[in-house]
Amino acid sequence: MKRSSGVRLCAAVAVSALSFALVTGCSGESSDSSSDAKGKSPERALSAAELKKLVVTGDELPGFDVGPVKQAETKQVTTDNADCRPLTQVLSGLPPVDARASADQLATEKAQKQPASKPTSLDDLDEDEFAGALQKSLDRDVTTVTLASYDGNGAEQALKAVSAAVKACAGGFVGQQAGSKVNFTKVTEEKAAGGGDGSVAFAAFSRTDGETAPVYGEVDRYGTTLSGYFTVNLGSMMAKKAYAVTPAVVKAQEAKLK
Repeated sequence: MKRSSGVRLCAAVAVSALSFALVTGCSGESSDSSSDAKGKSPERALSAAELKKLVVTGDELPGFDVGPVKQAETKQVTTDNADCRPLTQVLSGLPPVDARASADQLATEKAQKQPASKPTSLDDLDEDEFAGALQKSLDRDVTTVTLASYDGNGAEQALKAVSAAVKACAGGFVGQQAGSKVNFTKVTEEKAAGGGDGSVAFAAFSRTDGETAPVYGEVDRYGTTLSGYFTVNLGSMMAKKAYAVTPAVVKAQEAKLK
């Protein structure tokens, strides 16, 4: 069955919005000479091993499948505006500013069970039915969680860099990583789901063939550690329905960092 431009457009927007998420490669492999920690000093960065113990797990997030971020070849993130690099980093599942150590997880909301019905071939669906079925299957949050640790006041400065980038890049920017290029037309400040010692949340809007799609990021600080979040919901994009960084994920991660 031939699908019209409407379905193809949904696919184009989805690929555009996910391009950064699919090329992450951080996964907390940063080295740290202070891996044998006995107590937390407010001026000492946590090691990668410590961060891995603190990053949220599936046991703490009912209703989500939680696992490692798939490895991919790590390449330099570039933008047409250096001031916007912290945003591009967050939208790549990376620390906003180079960190002493990092760790990450991917939290995918489980699909809601649909009422049992007679199996139907996709070829028997008209375009609206096909688009509706696709939208329902994709209507779940996918959130990358990244913990990053810094020496001294590095975490505070990194969070300030994110806040400054949201303002400086309000008119949009171009980001590119591993051959994937996205034109973000605008950036808006959003209400943060977390707290800690400081928080910055934002939405970045990309535009493909006349259609606009948002992705959402947030960075929270807890002493010398930052927690970063990048959320995409393709079903909400297709339905032009509002969504945000997943509150349940933020709250679960925040509970482990307090």
